[in-house]
Amino acid sequence: MSACYAGIRAAMTASAQPKRLLLLSSKFGYQTKAFADAAVRVGAEVLFGTDRCRRLDDPWGDAALPLHFEDPENSAEKIVRLSAKLPFDAILALGDHPALAAAHAARRLGLRGNPVSAVENCATKLRQRQTLAAAGLPVPSFFDFRLDDPLSAVLSRVRFPCVLKPLVLAASQGVIRADDPAGFDRALNRIRALVESPPVRAGHREGLDRLLVESYVPGREVAVEGLLVDGNLRVLAIFDKPDPLEGPFFEETIYVTPSRLPLAAQNAIRDCAQDAVRALGLTDGPLHAEFRVEGDRPWALELQPRPIGGLCARALRFGPARIGLEELLVRRALDIPGWQDEREPEASGVMMIPVPHSGILEGVAGVEEAQATPGIVGLEITARLRDPLIAWPEGSSYPGFLFARADSPAAVESALRKAHACLRFEISDELPVEHPAAHERSA
Repeated sequence: MSACYAGIRAAMTASAQPKRLLLLSSKFGYQTKAFADAAVRVGAEVLFGTDRCRRLDDPWGDAALPLHFEDPENSAEKIVRLSAKLPFDAILALGDHPALAAAHAARRLGLRGNPVSAVENCATKLRQRQTLAAAGLPVPSFFDFRLDDPLSAVLSRVRFPCVLKPLVLAASQGVIRADDPAGFDRALNRIRALVESPPVRAGHREGLDRLLVESYVPGREVAVEGLLVDGNLRVLAIFDKPDPLEGPFFEETIYVTPSRLPLAAQNAIRDCAQDAVRALGLTDGPLHAEFRVEGDRPWALELQPRPIGGLCARALRFGPARIGLEELLVRRALDIPGWQDEREPEASGVMMIPVPHSGILEGVAGVEEAQATPGIVGLEITARLRDPLIAWPEGSSYPGFLFARADSPAAVESALRKAHACLRFEISDELPVEHPAAHERSA
């Protein structure tokens, strides 16, 4: 990592009075380098703010400001102090947790950004549901309860099938479908073990003692990648998710664009997304949103003021120069021309490679065969050897990503499936004893 950021600094030095961008991200975020590289390509300087240990002396060699995103106002105060020494032109948050700190800091510094109240509306699944429902948006019926509430009292309010969700976790972690009271009890116990585990508790997140119960909405699921400009939503892509996400767990796999849904359904999704943005109060920057589509009717599942996660942004390219999503968002943040470019006409997609089962990664075979599959344009194995791989619902991280481009969405999907079939993950049964998946596997 230090060599990478040394190269970034060298590029900064070569620029004459460049614009400067502050990137807020997790210390483990896949996206940070891609966005930093994009900023360098447009001639900008990069500053970093991450949730690293403040007691370590720059362990990654990137001179990042150590922040505690669970305390957004304190993080904003540190960002304001940094700006007095190193003024910057824009803030870009690369995840759910940095977004609120970015909003607080932008407000105090007079920079472009979402209102604090709007980001707070997105901060927990419950508050977002309440906000969208109050505005009359189509959302599943829902209620929340405390983990220590009597099960009988909770079950009296449930209509099956339903979906249980922790209020604050992301990437479908801890999300479980239940079809009857026995299944609800099993799901509840499993989620309780997850949110009470040391890896989750280490985040000190408020709201871990409450769960959300939603009615299960049948239909296909799509993701929308967007860019907000003065409250107006520009839809950059609608991704189909061709694998059925029916539960009991909801690990995502394949995203393909352009969507193969009927035009009426796509227009309804766009309208619903714009209405949801207005209800939440979001005004500026990247947007990632999830919808269920029942017939031609979209249901709003979740909207977040941040870019698509992992390495999935590589599936999108724009304009004649085929710039990536990262560069497009950097250009918009810094008011550099080029961010208005439209997405390329070619179909594209990404597979978030599923975790076969929980354990320790010992090796990956079939990489060369997967890379040679017609239509495949990239394969990144992001997990390292001897890393723990945790399957859903306890997991939230993928071992890697496959990328494809072709003349049609169907050909993209086919290439991703063929390449995935070439990969063989060697995973031992060993797991850290403190992780709830270790107990689930031994049960």
